[in-house]
Amino acid sequence: MTAPTTLDPHQARSRIHELTVVDVRTPGEYAGGHLPGALNIPLDQLDRALPDLRTAAENGDILVVCASGTRSETACRVLAEHGITTATLGGGTSAWAAQGHDLHRSEGTTTATWSMERQVRFTAGSVVLLGLLLGLVVHPAFQLLSAGIAGGLAFSALTNTCGMASVLARLPYNRPRPADLDATLARLRGIRHGHLDEEPS
Repeated sequence: MTAPTTLDPHQARSRIHELTVVDVRTPGEYAGGHLPGALNIPLDQLDRALPDLRTAAENGDILVVCASGTRSETACRVLAEHGITTATLGGGTSAWAAQGHDLHRSEGTTTATWSMERQVRFTAGSVVLLGLLLGLVVHPAFQLLSAGIAGGLAFSALTNTCGMASVLARLPYNRPRPADLDATLARLRGIRHGHLDEEPS
């Protein structure tokens, strides 16, 4: 399968009003800062949105966004398997913000949730360090914990998947409230009919 089309932040900014922007990060990440008008459809709920995304793609271009571009590329491939053509934002919201473009924050959000990539790095590093320390102080067998994380990271790089991210995405701080997918899909249908409801607070 060919790689999805990539738009850089400048290209995306110049076309933002004609694109349907789909943010596949967790609700916590989305609330902490997202592209103007972006719809939050977490990657693990993408299947439920397929019919509406298919119709949206028939009526205009869809830009899929995440923190760095990794999850959005995965989402683009999943959508392509269902006949839905999309583009991904190169570098994700991190690159968007780095170029000085505004990120909108959900009302009532006081602190930004770390990006999933940052959470994975912190968690993996902490578990490796813990395994090494316990291996020195308690029993050498604890070093297998570190080896397991190292193997998991290598597998993650080879397959471009991340089981740890899938687990972390389900933790309460990444989902400060349930993703209201029904409301998001209603907004998506509103875009198709020429009007866009306000982002949920």
